Amino acid sequence: MILNVIIDEKTYPIEVPEETIKSGEKFFQKMDSDMDNGWQVSRDWVDNPDTKQRCQIAADKLLTAINKENETMVTLMVGYILSRMPGVATINIDTNGEILETELI
Repeated sequence: MILNVIIDEKTYPIEVPEETIKSGEKFFQKMDSDMDNGWQVSRDWVDNPDTKQRCQIAADKLLTAINKENETMVTLMVGYILSRMPGVATINIDTNGEILETELI
């Protein structure tokens, strides 16, 4: 599966095999469990992030992973997004610190 990641108007097609997404489910469930307790999203606290917000949070982590060239985390964050919102083909990550401005397309 491919997710097109847009950062500052540059597109990065990131491919994650379906098997990797399936094998990452335990990790993804841990992420969901952590977010069930609420999450700091930019300047706001969100008590129970919905699916879209959770994917925006993962996109913020994805941005950090790309900047740090952490391929494992890139794969996991893309896998999380694709597993939780399988219809998403493109994600336009906000780079101004406003996580909720990240677009899922």
